[in-house]
Amino acid sequence: MNNNAPSDAPVLSFLGPQGTFTDQALRTQEDLKEMSLTPTVSISEALQRVNDGRADLGFVAIENSIEGSVNITQDTLTFDTDLLIQREVVISVQMNLLVRPGTKIADITEVVSFPHATAQCRGWLAKNLPQAKHQAANSTADAARQLAESGEPHTAAIGTARAAEVYGLDILASAIEDHHENQTRFVLVAKEGIPAPTGHDKTSLVVFQRADRPGSLLGILQEFAARAINLTRLESRPTKQGLGDYCFLMDVEGHVADELVADCLRNLHMKHGEVKFLGSYPSGSGSGNGDADLRSAASTESAAADVWLTEVRKQIQG
Repeated sequence: MNNNAPSDAPVLSFLGPQGTFTDQALRTQEDLKEMSLTPTVSISEALQRVNDGRADLGFVAIENSIEGSVNITQDTLTFDTDLLIQREVVISVQMNLLVRPGTKIADITEVVSFPHATAQCRGWLAKNLPQAKHQAANSTADAARQLAESGEPHTAAIGTARAAEVYGLDILASAIEDHHENQTRFVLVAKEGIPAPTGHDKTSLVVFQRADRPGSLLGILQEFAARAINLTRLESRPTKQGLGDYCFLMDVEGHVADELVADCLRNLHMKHGEVKFLGSYPSGSGSGNGDADLRSAASTESAAADVWLTEVRKQIQG
């Protein structure tokens, strides 16, 4: 925890301990470093703390350019909490093989790390440590901490250079990730509030199909295409309601304050099923969309969709 923060500083929970990639990304944001920082042992705990009011903000990884979505983050936001994304932060990721001083590569029989990190190094591990067993940890920094505390000379951890510094470990091999253009995307979340539009924004949502029928996904996608809204991410996740029952996770360019984006969300809600709004927030690469008048409500369903959208947009700040 940041003991230097003022007593009235907002509380921010993040996946700890010190030395995680989350910690590294968090410390690129000057305003966040000044908050009361509370490390948690898991991503779900970091998000639940915000959801139940024990923290004001949460900061977690949501997507990696190599391994895709961080499922525990996406599932917790989709099914278990009612949180809104406030910001995204993208950093380049370098994986390092950490050992206790004196350990050589020939000594290593076990590698411990966060599963996403291990997966991003599978090629290097297969070539250089083919016989080593892989063990999971809650985070890359937790793996480094475990190694430092255990004194185990035959174990290595995959983690950050910062973790090596914090826990007194040596970097036996650096940049062991299989793809050196490796990036991870993190999100800042809060219980309420939508940042004001900047003109370079992104909107995240989840669409639950009203009926599984031929062309249902096409119908959803056509809502975006008809308004020239760029879809930057689309993937499916099980709803956990039954085999073959999926929802669609989407990121699109634009802000819910933009009339075309608002019209699209309204029609998705009205025609295609339940929509969970996860936030509109500044993006480094997104762009706002132009204006278009919303069509008049023509049915009970249309009116209900208007009410839903109004409640979402009331939370826009500024």
